[in-house]
Amino acid sequence: MTGDQPGAPETRRGPIGALLHRFGHLIHELSKFATVGGVAFLVDFALFNYLSSGRGMPPLVAKTISTVIAATVAFLGNRFWTWRHRQRSHPAREYALFFFFNAVGLGIAIAVLALSHYGLGALWPRVFQTPLADNIASFVVGTGLGTLFRFWSYRRFVFVEAGTLPVPAPSHDRESGA
Repeated sequence: MTGDQPGAPETRRGPIGALLHRFGHLIHELSKFATVGGVAFLVDFALFNYLSSGRGMPPLVAKTISTVIAATVAFLGNRFWTWRHRQRSHPAREYALFFFFNAVGLGIAIAVLALSHYGLGALWPRVFQTPLADNIASFVVGTGLGTLFRFWSYRRFVFVEAGTLPVPAPSHDRESGA
């Protein structure tokens, strides 16, 4: 006996194995995206706190500067590691789209920070106009929501798969009764 059992892994996969088989590539991309994002997050976090607390810069200006620098780190990591297997289009196109969608993600983080610092801070300044509240609003809530948007948009529009159609082709199976 050689131990080979043709078809055994396919037929005895189970629900978790079936999910891994179906979505394994997505999990792999997501883990690389998270790693690159973690590095960019650390750059963003350190620069934001240095600029806002160490240099006395207003929080929204500090967040904008730290995010632009962190986005450059993220672009390089995503282009050359996370989605290096994907088709490359014109570099200027990828760069422009990446930063456009990153700007939307930045807008999400800044909107959450502004709502917390200035909106809720007007009601409870001792709670919401503190470095801790700014960090929670910016990095936990804002970055979390922005990251979900970024993963979807980068994967869908920036680093596209070879042969990916912008809109799925219609299926005629139902019409023919097959």
